[in-house]
Amino acid sequence: MKRCWPVPISLVPLLGATGTVVQALAISLCTVLLVGLHQVLMIPLRRHLDHGPRLWASTVLAAALATCLHLGLQAWAMPLAQQLALYPLLLALPCLASEQLPAQPGRYRQLGLGLLGVLATGLALGICRQLLSDALGLHLAALAPGALILLGLLLGLYNHLRPSNTASRRQGTR
Repeated sequence: MKRCWPVPISLVPLLGATGTVVQALAISLCTVLLVGLHQVLMIPLRRHLDHGPRLWASTVLAAALATCLHLGLQAWAMPLAQQLALYPLLLALPCLASEQLPAQPGRYRQLGLGLLGVLATGLALGICRQLLSDALGLHLAALAPGALILLGLLLGLYNHLRPSNTASRRQGTR
């Protein structure tokens, strides 16, 4: 089983803060920036700390980075910060989850692909939600439950379009 935790953990802010394309781009870029910066700052700490203290240092660093991001948004982009509400603070969770990736040669490549997926998912959600709510008048798409339904539909479309290399198994024992 692949351990790519940042993708599912990052869905919480994506579902809540992707009502428009601008919000989706902002929260997706904030996710990529915060997780990338967290990983860069953790490199020297990994060499000097054992597993237990490293987890505490990662938690404090993730909380500090998320707080700085939230305060920076409030200082320089107040309307965007009001639209995103408290969702940028939840971006500390993908930072902590990315720290749990196994230490193997493809770790940063896997993390980069996961963050690219978060960026693409956020933009797809933002575009679809804005199109459905503004152009078609479907107000459910602007709410968080509508985002969850839309995410399920997008994942179903992705699974339908993606070629499968596994043989189908027969269900049952008749």
